[in-house]
Amino acid sequence: MNLTDKLTILADAAKYDVSCSSSGSTRQGPKGAIGSAAKSGVCHSYTADGRCISLLKILMTNNCIYDCAYCLNRRTNDTPRAMFSVDEIVNLTMDFYRRNYIEGLFLSSAIIGSPDYTMELLVQAVEKLRREKNFHGYIHLKAIPGASPVLIQRAGLVADRLSINMELPSEKSLNLLAPEKKKQNLLLPMHQIQQGIVQHREERALSRKAPAFVPAGQTTQMIVGASGESDLQILRLSSALYQKFSMKRVYFSAYIPINEDSRLPQIARPPMLRENRLYQADWLMRFYGFDAAELLDETNPNFDPDYDPKIIWAVRHPEQFPVEINTAPYQQLIRVPGLGIRCARRIISARRTARLDFEDLMRMHVSLKRAQYFITCKGKYYRIQNPQPDVILRALKPEARSPYEQLSLFPDWQTAAPQPGIEVLGDKAFFPKKASAPASSQTDLLPVF
Repeated sequence: MNLTDKLTILADAAKYDVSCSSSGSTRQGPKGAIGSAAKSGVCHSYTADGRCISLLKILMTNNCIYDCAYCLNRRTNDTPRAMFSVDEIVNLTMDFYRRNYIEGLFLSSAIIGSPDYTMELLVQAVEKLRREKNFHGYIHLKAIPGASPVLIQRAGLVADRLSINMELPSEKSLNLLAPEKKKQNLLLPMHQIQQGIVQHREERALSRKAPAFVPAGQTTQMIVGASGESDLQILRLSSALYQKFSMKRVYFSAYIPINEDSRLPQIARPPMLRENRLYQADWLMRFYGFDAAELLDETNPNFDPDYDPKIIWAVRHPEQFPVEINTAPYQQLIRVPGLGIRCARRIISARRTARLDFEDLMRMHVSLKRAQYFITCKGKYYRIQNPQPDVILRALKPEARSPYEQLSLFPDWQTAAPQPGIEVLGDKAFFPKKASAPASSQTDLLPVF
């Protein structure tokens, strides 16, 4: 089989792995070196000057000793097989880089022979790129579950980012759909990588010459919809991974029905909307200070497909709203639907010199489409009176629109008609005092895995 055929097969087989973001690593090559990596990343990311950076994303092989029910590369599938040699991986990467096609490499593999044998070949390829070819571009390497700690250590010294895919959100699902994989083989390397990052960070604090270890951190990926776990269980596990293993990112991949197996759910299309809601919740946990227990509970274990998690949380906690723009602290502002990190910072900065009203927010490009139901300016609401939860949800419910829509020169807040069930008032209308609501009880939520 020629190199072009191998590339066609193994690049296509790698497309199901979505955890290939590369932000967070800076690797500046010394004089005479080839390539460099920047914190802005290389895979489907944009640099500060607007350039789109890409990487070569391939599997070393799609031959696999495992028979995971959900995987395209399972050993019982009748699919074309191929394998790159170490030299072919190295030469492909260098040739693509010299042609300015890529600035980095995402290298993964199915498991051939044994975890240690597969991991040894992957590490050899990356070490050869670094030491023989003097390549200092970004490299994201998939660590093989069950591989020797010595190989994980070697990989961490030459790769910018390592990742080990959880794949399934619970041990029960793992035993059902991937019985040859074991929970401990997934968690032990994660712990080793996390400890290695901490240790090498301390060493570099003492000496700048100390070698970097996985400078862009570690990530993982979970399949959503292949098993029966709720969004609450997935979010609990995600939160536990961030806390225990200092995970840089947890990626979610909607289950794609590519195999026929009685253990798998029968669905017509991947649950992409569910994947999106989990990403939104993950973003709220990482940047907005939310906990998994705040977003979901046993009574409501799954996200509403019609609304993003922040809206649902706000509607279920009326005791925390409305928020007064001119006095609310930063942590309270970023919990308002429609207000992001940047908008909250603009508001904090602007109100130091003057009290803000809604016209000021519009000039600051704050979208009032969602925020208007949860904020006041100088004690006043914007165009509405007594917004009840059902009224808010009805007003914010997405409607089916034609894909061919005339673009408007004006923002939504200038042209939008009053929503059903909302009374339009003048600028001087005051909102009645908010009613108190019982505080929700907090319970300890343990990770599923």
